[in-house]
Order: sequence, then structure tokens, then C-alpha cells
Amino acid sequence: METLALILAGGRGSRLDILSERRSKPAVPFAGKFRIIDFALSNCCNSGIFQIGILTQYLPLSLNEHIGVGKPWDLDRRDSFVTLLQPSNSWYEGTADAIRKNLEFVKRYASKYVLILSGDHVYKMDYSKMIEQHKQTGADLTIAAKIVPIEEADRFGILETDSNLKINKFVEKPKEPKSNKASMGIYVFSTQALIDAIEAHPDIVDLDFGKHIIPDMIKGEKVYAYEYYDYWKDVGTYDSYLETNLELIEDTALDLYDPSWKIYTKSEDLPPVKLGQNADIKRSLISNGCQIDGTITHSVISPGVKVGEGSVIKDSVILNDVVIGKNCRIENTIIDKETIVGDYSVIGTGKDYQPNKDKPKILSCGINVIGKKLILPEGLVVERNVRIFSSPNAKNVNEKHITSGETLK
Repeated sequence: METLALILAGGRGSRLDILSERRSKPAVPFAGKFRIIDFALSNCCNSGIFQIGILTQYLPLSLNEHIGVGKPWDLDRRDSFVTLLQPSNSWYEGTADAIRKNLEFVKRYASKYVLILSGDHVYKMDYSKMIEQHKQTGADLTIAAKIVPIEEADRFGILETDSNLKINKFVEKPKEPKSNKASMGIYVFSTQALIDAIEAHPDIVDLDFGKHIIPDMIKGEKVYAYEYYDYWKDVGTYDSYLETNLELIEDTALDLYDPSWKIYTKSEDLPPVKLGQNADIKRSLISNGCQIDGTITHSVISPGVKVGEGSVIKDSVILNDVVIGKNCRIENTIIDKETIVGDYSVIGTGKDYQPNKDKPKILSCGINVIGKKLILPEGLVVERNVRIFSSPNAKNVNEKHITSGETLK
């Protein structure tokens, strides 16, 4: 085996808040019919990498059910596999600690290279090109890097390289970055170099690639950058989740329709989209099984959604099997699965953009987030930056008017 891929998919995704309340971040639905992890998995298969370990941890059930034996990604063949790896004795304390707790898995398969990926980024990338550069440079570690706006560089691990792309400095989230070449959290290790680097830090509990492994390897090993210039997004916040979903509507963003680089997923057996006599759809993604009798503008509608006559949805993401009644107005809103919106409801209205009182850092731009399995009453009015938490079973929401910045639990 030349390359073993390990996908870090155990993240709680706390900034996605309600959306990751009952599922891990990589399992969050995305772009209608997909899950976020589908992009990393599909990139592996399209790159010719069919030996994959997925490191799960937080609320893994939804992710495990989605991946199964890996059939949608052609990972159920004799010469391929997908293995779900969960912590046995204690939870993962850092990115490199997650690999350390599965180091016997790495040693067992004895590949030449280990490709380490995050399961919560949206992009299309041919990893074979990065692996080929790794071979040509004789690197011990190659880090995928992307140029980001300098004003955003303090959010990333920042690399400084020479003219041959050899990394001579790495700083995790610098306060005053001197470079805007950011680590994408995609690593190719020569396998023995990975094992040696991890086993060199037996006493660090929260062992992390950005904090510990990479800075130490730069001092004495061959560490190079692989520059990547195409579309790549971390959808770890409400703002980026909604923005990236809506970006995929445009032709200038990630092309979901490229037959040479398909994004695979576990698809549901649903009938075709049904449009009513008065349906009107503009610049939107509409998934299988939807029944639309209203107006959809610049929105992403997931499988099995029903939209009643006279309802208008704009700049929103509606997840699977949501039912929206008649004559509703929904704007700048994310609604999770299986929620029912009563007739004549208005969600996303008014000029008051007061940040959410409980979570002002994650909800301040006017987005409303409605959890799953809720029954919203007829005539409900929801203003801006409102959070309504999910329910494990169908649950009635009794409020009739929720003002900006409020949270219902």
C-alpha cells in the first residue's frame, strides 16, 4: 500500500452550535444532498486513494450511519476499505493525539505515506499531485497551504517558506502574522517520520500538529509546503456555513457538476422534484423529493422538503424533510431536519440586528437558526439572530413572537 488516508472527523464543531448539537461537524448536511465529510472522502477516491481510516469521537452515530461500509465512495471492494476508528480508553486531546491513539492502525498497514485530512472542509483537491511533490522533494512532511487575506491570517497556522517551498517557520494563529500562507490542515507524512514525530512526545497529553509536531519537525526534518489555489472553505461557523452553501449556487464557486470529479454521497431513494403550478425558483439548489408550491430565491433546499403555496424563501438553507406551510416568509435562516413551520409564519424580519444574547460571537449578522423536529405555530414571527434548539422528538414551540437576539431551549 502506498498511501493510507486518515480523516479527522471527531470534532464537536461548537461554533455550529445547534447544527452540531446531535451530530459531529463532519456529519452536518451540506449543499442539499451531501454531508460535509463527503468532500474529503470523494477527494480521496478521485485521487486513487481507497484505504481510509476515519477517526470519530463526538456523537458518531449519524456519521457512522452515513458512511456504513463506504459503498457510495467505492470503498467496499476487495482492495479498498474504510475503517471507523473511535477512542478506546480516553478521548482525543489534540489532532496529533488522535493519530497517536491509532498509531497501531498506522503501523499495521505499513504504507509508505500517510495522508492526514480534516473532515470538515469544503473543496476539491487531487491529493496525488501533493503526494508526487512530496516524493520529488524527498520530504518527511508536506503541508498544503493556501494564500488567505492578510487580515484573516491570525485565524490560521501560518507558514514562511523559501523559494523552493521549504518551510523555515510555522506559527499557530500569530497575533501579528508576517505571512499570509496558511496551513489547510492537510498533511502528507512519510510514515516512519510520522511515527517518529509522535513517539518523540510521550509526555504531551494534548499533542497537536500545529502546536507541537510541525514546529519541532521544521527544526530538523525536511518540511515543505504544497501551494493550493482553488476553492477551499472551512464551514465552522453559522456565517460561513450559510455563505458557503449559497456560494455553491454560483458558477464561480465549487463546481458540483463536473463529471470528472464527482462528489459522492449516500443518496436517499426519493422521487423527482415536484413543482406546483405557482412555483417560482430562482438561483437555487433544489434536492430530490422536494415538493415546491411557493417561491424559492437564492436558497438551498435539501431532500424531501415541502413548501406550501404562497410561501417565499430567500437566502436560506432548509435541511431534510422540513415542511413549510402556506404564505410563510423565510429569509436568512437555517432550518434543521424534520421541523414543521406553521402557515403565515415570518422568520427573519425587522431592522433590529441585536446579536444573540447567549452567543453574540457566533450569531450577530442577522441569521436565524431553527433546530430539528420542532413544530412552529401558525403566524409565528421571528426577528433576527434567534436560536431555537432542537428536540429529540416532535415538540411544539408555543411562543408567537420571538424578538432579535433571543434563544429558546
